[in-house]
Amino acid sequence: MSDLKQQAALAAVKLIKENSVVGFGAGSTIAYLVQGIKDVPALAGSITTVTSSFNTKMLLQQSGFVVKEMGDLGEIDLYFDGCDQFDSRLNALKSGGGIHTREKILASMAHEFILIGDESKSVEKLDGKYPLVVEVIPDALAFVMNRLQQLLHPSECRIRLSDRKDGAVITENGNFLLDCRWTVFPEPALVNEKVNGIPGVLEHSLFVNIVRLAIIAGPGGIKIIR
Repeated sequence: MSDLKQQAALAAVKLIKENSVVGFGAGSTIAYLVQGIKDVPALAGSITTVTSSFNTKMLLQQSGFVVKEMGDLGEIDLYFDGCDQFDSRLNALKSGGGIHTREKILASMAHEFILIGDESKSVEKLDGKYPLVVEVIPDALAFVMNRLQQLLHPSECRIRLSDRKDGAVITENGNFLLDCRWTVFPEPALVNEKVNGIPGVLEHSLFVNIVRLAIIAGPGGIKIIR
C-alpha cells in the first residue's frame, strides 16, 4: 500500500510548476509528495508552500521549504491532499484528522484541488464506511445534534472523544467534532446543503464540487480521474 501511495505522490510532483504556491494536506501520501518535490532541487527551491496540517508544516520546515501561513494568502495554485473515500463524481470524505475546516479553506483557495492516494479510496458511491465529521461551536452542540437528526436521520451522531486525554476532542478553532454515520450514505449534495444551513456549524468533512482531479495508484498503474 505504501508503494502505491508513493507512486501516486510521484505522479503528482509532475503537475507542479516552478515558482508556484502549493498547498498540502496531511498524511503519509503527502509526506511522500513532499519528499518527491525535495528530490527535485530546482522545483523545491522555487515554490512557496502552505498547509492545513501542523505535522506537515513541521515536515516542510525541516525539509527547507518556504512556508507561509494560511491567513496571509488569498489564493494558491495547487492544493494536494488525501481522503478517506471519494465517489465517481469526486465527492470526497475527509473524516480522520478532524482538520477539514482548514483543509476546505485551502481547497477553495486553490485553482486546482487534487486528491492523491491508492485505488482503495475510489468507490462508485460513498458507502457509509466513514463518518461525516461536523465541526460545531460549543454553544450550539445540542441544537446542531437535534437538527441533524431532524434533517438527515443519521443512525449515529456522537461527540468525538480524545484517546490521549479525558474529554472531547477540541479543534484548533476551539470547537467540538461530531461523527455522524449512516448505513447508506445520503446524497452528497443534499448533505452539503442541509448541514451548511444549520446555525452553529462551522464546517463539515464532505467535499462537494471542490475536487478537480484525482491521481490514484493501483496494481495496473496510475489513473487520472477528472
